[in-house]
Amino acid sequence: MAEQPTDEDSLARRIAAARAAEPGRKDGKKVAENAGWQAASEFIGAMLAGGFIGWFIDRQAGTGPWGLIVMLLLGFVTGLTQSLRRQKRMDKESAERNEE
Repeated sequence: MAEQPTDEDSLARRIAAARAAEPGRKDGKKVAENAGWQAASEFIGAMLAGGFIGWFIDRQAGTGPWGLIVMLLLGFVTGLTQSLRRQKRMDKESAERNEE
């Protein structure tokens, strides 16, 4: 007579089926999407930090909107520079993977 499957066997089969049915977890699409979100949040964070610092300078020095404007522009340039660096790094890693 054959052995009856245990609950552990059933659980292992269900876990394997769920993992196989879950699309896109291990492919490059999720990795690229996460990198894109990270780049966007860094860009926005740089602008917000620059804006806050400029606002603080204006409040302390009484310089009107000039500190805010200058620091927002500086935050924009910083965020853009970081985004471009990240893109270069991602392009280089992608080229290295394609060469293999």
